[in-house]
Amino acid sequence: MTLTDQATQIRQGEELDASTIDAYLKQQLPAMNLSGTPEISQFPGGASNLTYLLRYPEQEFVLRRPPFGRRAKSAHDMGREFRILNQLNAGFPYCPKAYLHCTDPAVIGDEFYVMQRVNGIILRSDMPAELNFSAEQTRALCESFIDKLVELHNVDYQACGLGDLGNPQGYVKRQIEGWTDRYDKAITPDAPSWQAVKQWLHDKMPADHPKPGIVHNDYRFDNVLLNPDNPMQIIGVLDWELTTIGDPLMDLGNTLAYWIEASDPQPMQLMRRQPSNAAGMLTRAEFVAYYAEKAGLKIDNFDYYYCYGLFRLAGIVQQIYYRYYHGQTQDKRFAQFIMMNKLLEQVALNVINQSTL
Repeated sequence: MTLTDQATQIRQGEELDASTIDAYLKQQLPAMNLSGTPEISQFPGGASNLTYLLRYPEQEFVLRRPPFGRRAKSAHDMGREFRILNQLNAGFPYCPKAYLHCTDPAVIGDEFYVMQRVNGIILRSDMPAELNFSAEQTRALCESFIDKLVELHNVDYQACGLGDLGNPQGYVKRQIEGWTDRYDKAITPDAPSWQAVKQWLHDKMPADHPKPGIVHNDYRFDNVLLNPDNPMQIIGVLDWELTTIGDPLMDLGNTLAYWIEASDPQPMQLMRRQPSNAAGMLTRAEFVAYYAEKAGLKIDNFDYYYCYGLFRLAGIVQQIYYRYYHGQTQDKRFAQFIMMNKLLEQVALNVINQSTL
């Protein structure tokens, strides 16, 4: 059994035409001397942009395209993600190299970009037994995972030419209002309103962080690549579609919204997408304390950022479920997203009820 991330059969309705892509790549990348027609498979992870493996005899590429069906107007900007990969690598060397961005819908029916394939291990729901990590090794890997987030937040984005990537002024307010609007537009008859949470987030809104930084907006273990020869080493970070300039504590809240710890109740365990419950992994409170120490910050109102992360995650989940509800995707994984949305609301309400803010 291999531990490296493997592409598998393409899901029904998400196929690509290999001959059309082949002709386009050979025209755009002549220096690579590609031969034959690529074998195309699909990476099974992820619920937003679609990710494919293109395998030539000489070279492997990863192709990213937006999902089929209705999507938020500002979401899934392939050109923006392509630019981030190209420019951020100078200050954060964990981004794959991006080779080309295609805006011509005649090629595959939508825009897409092609990047380097970094062969690595991705940790998904459970820690692979083959790694045989001790609790001490797992803790060290967890701390390295947080270190990379701190490193990203401290990148000199101006030096990378990304100063215009986002406006940090008013970032918190825009996020709360923006996700409220996106949630409301994606609502279905079976979805919760989140009204009490939305009101609390509005009423308790803090000032923007005094030192803005690069915000990944989807930093999780299943977006991180580990070295197959040394799984303690992080060699890549993926999925930069939501990246902007903003408040790093909001980004921390996004990450912790996915962080299901060992003591969380069983319903929460069912939506876990990374081995954050493994022996040695930090709890959410320990995660925040370690981040604060490494970043040199005092964080005394994390309830707000965690609650925001939960609401934002529910917005993402609901947007995806909306496509499934209206028959715009046949991916059966999304049928249960409405239950995840309802559970996230209950978790957020519990945070609010126990908060001292």
